[in-house]
Amino acid sequence: QVQLVESGGGLVQAGGSLRLSCAVSGRTFTSYVMGWFRQAPGKEREFVAGIRWSSGATYHADSVKGRFTISRDNAKNTVYLQMNNLKPEDTAVYYCAARSGSIIGILASEYNYWGQGTQVTVSS
Repeated sequence: QVQLVESGGGLVQAGGSLRLSCAVSGRTFTSYVMGWFRQAPGKEREFVAGIRWSSGATYHADSVKGRFTISRDNAKNTVYLQMNNLKPEDTAVYYCAARSGSIIGILASEYNYWGQGTQVTVSS
């Protein structure tokens, strides 16, 4: 089993920054992908960013490109989501997810393991 624990959410004013962390423990795979998703009230869970753990290759959703950056620290087994220039529409519960393989999927159904989520609220 893979365990994912997110941290770093909170309340921030529009234009501010937050960094989310996701600590990975338990069984991991030779090849796997980490993703960040978010879900606002009444909306479906949507892809934010993904990273291929072995190579560090990344992919970001158009809605966050240029503002958010996903990265990972191999030594700490942790993936990060640096969020800059936050907007009220970024308000959501943010989830860390993991899947085996090398494809950075953008559908929640492609990921097998999920963290508990962390709330991000951006005030205007």
